[in-house]
Amino acid sequence: MLQTPDEVRLFLEDLCTPAEIEAMVDRWRVAQLLEQGLSYRDIRELTQVSVTTIGRVARYMEMGSGGYRTVLDRVGSKS
Repeated sequence: MLQTPDEVRLFLEDLCTPAEIEAMVDRWRVAQLLEQGLSYRDIRELTQVSVTTIGRVARYMEMGSGGYRTVLDRVGSKS
């Protein structure tokens, strides 16, 4: 039902705590860096995200429901 990026942002700000939003931002950044082929070590140095989180994102990118792949593909097609 949300129709614009601003509506999504406002909804997520009301729904999530700042820590939850930060965690989502971190995971999305990790997914982008994994897509670029960076190593876990390089991603850790760039983002300060734990190796456990990096591994979890990588696992979901490989064996999840396809959400990361859908958005990565769509973002890639716009660049």
